[in-house]
Amino acid sequence: MDESDLVTRTADVLSTDPDAYQSAVDEEAVMLTEALAEGVFDNPQAIVGLEYEFYAVDADDASLVRVPRRLLDLIGFEKELGLHNAEMTTSPQPLSAHGLRAQESEVKARLETALSVTSTEDMRLVSDSMWTIPPAGETARGYLTESVERSVEVDGDERSLRFAANMSDSARYHAMANTDRATAAGMRIDAPHVSMEADTVMPESLITSIQPHYQVPHADDLPAYFNYALRVAGPLLALGANSPFFPPDCYDDGTTVADALADGWREHRVSVFETVLNADREEPGKVRFPADLVSTEEAVDRIAADDAVVPMPVQKHGRYDDRFAHLRRTHGTYWRWVRPVFDGVSRSAANARIEFRPIPAQPTVRDSIAFQAVFAGLMESLPRLEHPVADLEWEYARENFYGAMRDGFDAELFWITNDGHETTDVDAVFADILAYATDGLTSRGLSSTEAAAYVDPLRKRVKRRTAPADWKRDRVRELADDGATLAEAIPEMQRAYVDAQRETILEGSFADWL
Repeated sequence: MDESDLVTRTADVLSTDPDAYQSAVDEEAVMLTEALAEGVFDNPQAIVGLEYEFYAVDADDASLVRVPRRLLDLIGFEKELGLHNAEMTTSPQPLSAHGLRAQESEVKARLETALSVTSTEDMRLVSDSMWTIPPAGETARGYLTESVERSVEVDGDERSLRFAANMSDSARYHAMANTDRATAAGMRIDAPHVSMEADTVMPESLITSIQPHYQVPHADDLPAYFNYALRVAGPLLALGANSPFFPPDCYDDGTTVADALADGWREHRVSVFETVLNADREEPGKVRFPADLVSTEEAVDRIAADDAVVPMPVQKHGRYDDRFAHLRRTHGTYWRWVRPVFDGVSRSAANARIEFRPIPAQPTVRDSIAFQAVFAGLMESLPRLEHPVADLEWEYARENFYGAMRDGFDAELFWITNDGHETTDVDAVFADILAYATDGLTSRGLSSTEAAAYVDPLRKRVKRRTAPADWKRDRVRELADDGATLAEAIPEMQRAYVDAQRETILEGSFADWL
């Protein structure tokens, strides 16, 4: 990374006039609302896509490693927040048997190539919610908090800027710690037995996720799909929880395995994202479980009104959605656990879709595609059949989400079944959810056998009451019973996770681990 170039680019970002930027956002929001009313964003074909994040480890001992930028270019992955991160984005495909197969085949083909290429560098890409073994010879705290100061001229004034040592060279990421709006981000981690303060947002690079996308047929109907997505967020998070532990040196002094097991949560990724990027104050933070939508216009207004944190120049590339370029830039920091997306390379390709962000990165490709398919199936069936869970009060949907974050399958999940019956019975909740996911898939032309193949990996988790977080907790508990300390048990568990994934990531599933 050319440090002087990064410093210059960050200074240029910080020179952006926030008032002029917001005026452009507001004007574009009006244009977008008009285009929505004209039906520009209606697209009758259901489309799915997937963002898939990884981190890199040493092939021998599973310690975190930095990925050379040339290697990312070579394997066709994108950079993310940390130097250890890599992200894959699939090509959108119709929601159909062929489309889902194409999604899975693309992920496997690209990942297989990436694994082959990275192996020549003695590293391996890992699909997981949170890394726990820092780079060799370093501590996790040090890796996440190390930063340097550089002096630079911004708008004619000399300023001292702070740069994270292990963050990728995106000026936007570095500007977050140096903007006048920097107080909008907490830049800390606050979880049971874990407290960390940083000068940048780099601690967020602990976590990785998958983000399924579902394109709605008619933009006016976006609120119905969005509100259903909020109601399935908690149960699907319980199914996918995968980050019950932090790197050992992130725990407060004196924390034991018993403490981490008794008080730790199943999906710490949620708390990391929220405490790093939300200010420590009472008003709602940028990362949050969003409120129900009443109209599509309200979705646009929410994005436009959100604090941009880092107003910055926009580049236009001859796309249709360039006319909303500032609004789309603001959307980049519109961090909600479920969020609407409006874009399109051309007018005919313009679309409104839902980006579903609760699910952590999963043990295998098949598990990741299972979540993509189940979410898409639910988006197909719940609105079409007017499932009564739409009447579940928002407060219960929110509590489901944070309850699943804390307790996974042990959370009290509130649900309304297809016959209108209110229940918190785990079997009843997931039987209803997975039945509707299956119905949604078969309604898109999948055979019952094809639909079952996508749903079954998650059905098996319900039957065993075991998400990946539970597998990790069981391994750490067993190691502690044999006398291991927290500092010994977590890395040993993590190596077992990487070893199990090595054998199953392309052709197996998490069910094979059980």
